Amino acid sequence: MNEASNLAHGVDHAFYFIIGIDLFFLIGLTTAMLFFVFKYRRKKHPKPTQIKENMWLEFTWTVIPLIIVIAMFFVGYNEYTPLRTVPKGAIKITAIGEMWKWTFVYPNGKESNKLYVPYNKSVLINLESKDVIHSMSIPAFRIKEDMVPGKHNFLWFIPTIKDTFDIYCSEYCGVRHSYMLSQVIVLDEDKYMDWVSKVEKKAPVADLPGLKVLQNNACLGCHSLDGSTLVGPSFKGLFGSKRSVITNGAERSITVDEEYIKNSVLDPGKDVAKGFTNGIMQSYKTVLKDQDIKDIVEYFKANAKN
Repeated sequence: MNEASNLAHGVDHAFYFIIGIDLFFLIGLTTAMLFFVFKYRRKKHPKPTQIKENMWLEFTWTVIPLIIVIAMFFVGYNEYTPLRTVPKGAIKITAIGEMWKWTFVYPNGKESNKLYVPYNKSVLINLESKDVIHSMSIPAFRIKEDMVPGKHNFLWFIPTIKDTFDIYCSEYCGVRHSYMLSQVIVLDEDKYMDWVSKVEKKAPVADLPGLKVLQNNACLGCHSLDGSTLVGPSFKGLFGSKRSVITNGAERSITVDEEYIKNSVLDPGKDVAKGFTNGIMQSYKTVLKDQDIKDIVEYFKANAKN
């Protein structure tokens, strides 16, 4: 794999050093075991002999492992320190993880779902999570850090190859964990500055408070916005659509309106969308206020028009 950042060589060095020690002992101990099994087999030594109180033997097998462990710690710590030492003047970008997507926010407020960075420049990524624990991993850069809700964390790097590299979430975060993918795109500095300076206006529907209510209450962990099926039905094109629901064991057709949405929030077991399991969603009666539900309805109305 390419060493695509300034940190990759150090991480590889520590990895190969420890793997080398592991292989040495794997081969050495296996060879010694086979030697003793053959040399001291029962046919040649029918009467076993107990060996004990050998001071030099005990000293040797205590000191040598101690030296090896200290050496592994020294190499590991020596390569770990640069991972947490951010140079001054690094470009600051915020990475936001949520089920199940990445959002990258730049100093001028621009947002993207892919990470754009300039070639051969220090980049500091501040890590945030909106819901559960995620972990941002860029294998080509040899970096990985957890994103814990309410806790500040960061990673940094200097990209050394102009190319596109994969970003993964390496902490299981729900049913669509494997879909939480993105990319780092490394550009020449002038191309990066040209890209980042063009700030697109957000679609008005993205600014509606109802979306924030859905995000802050983990609704999007079970309901998608893009039409895909998760634990619950998708919110895409929901308002005004015809839906089949199960009410008191009987199937019926309804039109999604304000009343249906309110009932689904306060009493989700009353009218269950056909094909989905009753009892998974709990009532939000004590969680959401009347205004929150009104905001959700307005968001669904606006989303149905887009």
